Amino acid sequence: MSKKVARVIIDTMKEAGVEHCYGIVGDTLNAFASNLAPAGIKFIHMRHEEAGAFAAQGEALLLNRLTAVAGSCGPGSLHFINGLYEANRNRAPVLLIASQVVRRELGFDFIQEVDFKAVYKGCSVFCEMVLLPEQARRLTAQACQAAITRRGVAVLILPVDVADSAAVDELPYRVHTNVPVIRPSETDLDEMASLLAKGSNITIYAGAGCAGAHDEVVELAKRLQAPVAHTSRGKDALEYDNPNNVGMTGVLGVESGYHAVLNCDTLLLLGTNFAWSQFYPSRATIIQVDSDPMHIGQRHPVQLGVVGNIKDTLQALLPRVSQREDSSFRDAYVERHEKALKAQAARSTPGKRGLIYGQYLSSVINRKAAEDALFAADDGTCGVWMLRVIAANGKRRMFASLLHGTMASGIGTAIGLQTCQPDRQVVCVAGDGGITMLLGDLITIVSEKLPIKIAVYDNGALGFVELEQKSEGLLPTYTDLKNPDFGKVARAMGLWGRTVTDAAELESAVDEWLAVSGPALLNVKVAPMELVMPPFIAPEAAYGMAMYSMRAVLHGQAGDVFEMIRENFPK
Repeated sequence: MSKKVARVIIDTMKEAGVEHCYGIVGDTLNAFASNLAPAGIKFIHMRHEEAGAFAAQGEALLLNRLTAVAGSCGPGSLHFINGLYEANRNRAPVLLIASQVVRRELGFDFIQEVDFKAVYKGCSVFCEMVLLPEQARRLTAQACQAAITRRGVAVLILPVDVADSAAVDELPYRVHTNVPVIRPSETDLDEMASLLAKGSNITIYAGAGCAGAHDEVVELAKRLQAPVAHTSRGKDALEYDNPNNVGMTGVLGVESGYHAVLNCDTLLLLGTNFAWSQFYPSRATIIQVDSDPMHIGQRHPVQLGVVGNIKDTLQALLPRVSQREDSSFRDAYVERHEKALKAQAARSTPGKRGLIYGQYLSSVINRKAAEDALFAADDGTCGVWMLRVIAANGKRRMFASLLHGTMASGIGTAIGLQTCQPDRQVVCVAGDGGITMLLGDLITIVSEKLPIKIAVYDNGALGFVELEQKSEGLLPTYTDLKNPDFGKVARAMGLWGRTVTDAAELESAVDEWLAVSGPALLNVKVAPMELVMPPFIAPEAAYGMAMYSMRAVLHGQAGDVFEMIRENFPK
């Protein structure tokens, strides 16, 4: 039998580094799927394509390698859309094979025909259709190269009749992914050094772009005597072994990071495109370094913006920066951060009457999880507790939907992490709203024999949404969740499962849960009134919370107000 176009495409994907392909087979994808295993690419059969996209981006981000998803025509490939928006925003190199109806029916509103170019325009760095067998290898190589070098999602639309056609001789197109050195010019580096030399109170605010540049950032901070605040996505890269660390800023952050950024006279932004302009200082000199020129000055005006990879740039900048002696500005915020960590630890304790706070659950997981564990969190309060409480140490990694802000990313991301790292501990920190959204992929975990450990923060509500509504002075509306016993659900689906309602049982339950050799789900009834306290309270939010309290009392819900006060302000 002659080689098919589908096999040419798959062989090119394999040469580009693809080892796993996530999706659901069917009709127009069958010819493609049947060629995956013979080529050495494992197909992970998901229960929902959206979870498959989360899984692919988890693998792609962890190992920095191209990972694939594949779907059938129409609804099959459409189901990937939210997960691929997530992947593209996270700059994850992911390839979508979107199979399509036969070419002769295109343009005639054929059943399940979808204009994938229009659909995926907003969440891809490449999107093209293979119209002829002669284009297969060339377009696939271009798609793979775009995903890897432009850091995002590449979409290859594949009509079923093309996939099943006989392959033709093509020129030996292949994927080129050499990484260049990117740094500012000598003139720009001199200007950066000059502006830094003029600053008295310098703060470094660093993001995910600092991955791989830990030592350079720490050395620069040491010479400048500068506190280092970091974004939530920069936590893994910068929190550990950093004597200048003052934590996160923003709504998810702590007061030390928040004030260190706002009170400096010179702010050095390194590899961050932090979106919220109210967290930037209004009168400081701001210098920004980013590998994407479109990020320069996008969120807040800057005095100097330069294009460069952080590691390359700092290696060239450091010889121009002299050691400072005065450390009073840095010391003040490092001390403030140490106090914030002690306050966080004081809140991460069992509650009265056996209450389990989300912070306490996270602190127990932090102490007992492996030192190189991988964590995947759903969006919402459980994700906040992961970022605030789970400690980075240079070996652990944490994943959450921090740019796209989607529910239900935790389970899918954990599947991708465990698939590519089968011998490593993977912990999914799931919300009760998130886990029910893509509940079916618990079966994927069982089917693939993935020993993922899932902790469900079961507070019976869309907790973060409730907090938003209360801060706007509203009574919680449509946020309540009528949940099953997730421990029993897990056992019915083939996982180890247990539900915990009393803080006295939590430590032993977490030990038992983590010791299970296969997939395990620990459902924890957490305090529903626990608040996520930001590093500052805006007047609007304080007023909104007061209005909520008054309305709750007037509507006969005074008990909720008193419970909220008791759980969050025990003294």
